[in-house]
Amino acid sequence: MITFFISIAILVLGYFFYGSLVERIFGADKSRQTPAMTMNDGVDYLPLPKWKTFLIQFLNIAGLGPIFGAVAGAMWGPVAFLWIVLGSVFAGAVHDYFSGMLSVKHKGLSIPEIVGIYLGISAKQFMRGFTVLLMVIVGAVFIMGPAKILESLTPETLTMNFWVWVVFIYYVLATMLPIDKIIGRIYPVFGFALLFMAVGLITALFVKGYHIPELTLANLTNFHDQPEKFPIFPMMFITIACGAISGFHATQAPLMARCITNEKQGRGVFYGAMITEGIVALIWAAIGMAFYSGVGPLNEVMIANKGNAAFVVNEISNSLLGKVGGALALLGVVAAPITSGDTAFRSARLIVADFLKFKQGPIKNRLIISVPLFAVGYGLTLVDFAVIWRYFAWSNQTLAMIVLWAITVYLAREKKFYWITLIPALFMTTVITSYLLFAPEGFGLPYMVSVSAGIAFAVGAAILFFVKLNTDIAISLSANVPYKVKNLSPPCIE
Repeated sequence: MITFFISIAILVLGYFFYGSLVERIFGADKSRQTPAMTMNDGVDYLPLPKWKTFLIQFLNIAGLGPIFGAVAGAMWGPVAFLWIVLGSVFAGAVHDYFSGMLSVKHKGLSIPEIVGIYLGISAKQFMRGFTVLLMVIVGAVFIMGPAKILESLTPETLTMNFWVWVVFIYYVLATMLPIDKIIGRIYPVFGFALLFMAVGLITALFVKGYHIPELTLANLTNFHDQPEKFPIFPMMFITIACGAISGFHATQAPLMARCITNEKQGRGVFYGAMITEGIVALIWAAIGMAFYSGVGPLNEVMIANKGNAAFVVNEISNSLLGKVGGALALLGVVAAPITSGDTAFRSARLIVADFLKFKQGPIKNRLIISVPLFAVGYGLTLVDFAVIWRYFAWSNQTLAMIVLWAITVYLAREKKFYWITLIPALFMTTVITSYLLFAPEGFGLPYMVSVSAGIAFAVGAAILFFVKLNTDIAISLSANVPYKVKNLSPPCIE
């Protein structure tokens, strides 16, 4: 119980102190006009109040990851708390803030275009295809996930296929219409459901006297039922993605970068939404460990249900809150993926539109891009959910790594304190490389070989970065342009 409350406190304090540091490093200026004010098109570039941009950003990024991912991550035990807290404050929220603010800086551009500015044309071309594919995969995953839950809440006549089509039709409308017509109006309802779910469940857990395991030196170990097959590093860091750091968030940040009216709103909207999602993930990880009276029994339940976190979420919600309260809580669980799936398709449309320089004012132009995206998305709903989820998890963290490197290059070019993203970039490079080499859906190499190669790859990336940085300095000096490095130490927080 103490570990849980300390973790919540660190997340909140991280927003106020580390978030303030990140904002100062970027140099947010409330006097600069944002794209919402200078490029208002009535569809995607549209001024919205701060409370609404925060709520939309939070719901955009809070898909199944901080719920299903956190429950699955709880199988490793209390060490999951450590990754959720440190990942959210020092990696995920930093990644999200700079993703959003760089989009503001570059007139609301999508993340592939921003990556291209700082990592070059080849990286941009790769990111265009990779990101659109990830968005369509996310959309497909977040059709099937809520459809399964809605099927469990309704009469047998309303099958999963029925709910797939209901969710799918909603996604089409949310993708095509101006952002204030559906997303801006329905999200407050979804936000209430998600808030009720998180607060209601953790309150019921305390009232009914469940015990949340503490994180101590004695239990800072791997509690997974198959520790050799699922080592903490890198498997847990891929499983708990959206509750700590997620590349998907970088694709969502430009949506609100086109809607905020003041650069100073960025910390609350981007950094704050990630911290809020970290709290949701922390709640679900704690409930997962406590509800079955320990991490071991949770592993048994998950294995018996073939890793189906939806079963665990459904059982927990109904048991802690009763049928009515459980149904409301499950609606909160449904709201999370739906509010990420709709904007995943919307992001895919905008990324393609940016690439083609295709104005999105006319509805005909939106249809030309959206129809093929939805066709592919529907096709993916016919593939095994578990297979799609595994590839989504790895590609999601790969995107986070690429975006962190792009941000690091931006900070270095601007002579700012680049270590704040360089360290997370190196860590995530090691994670995703090790996972790709070790995981059964990857190359299946021995553990030590995979981790050693991951570390070596990260070291190589660091060497390339510093070589390029020193080359840029040398070129600046030879051209008699002083390369000032005065901002490479962190600024003080006022």
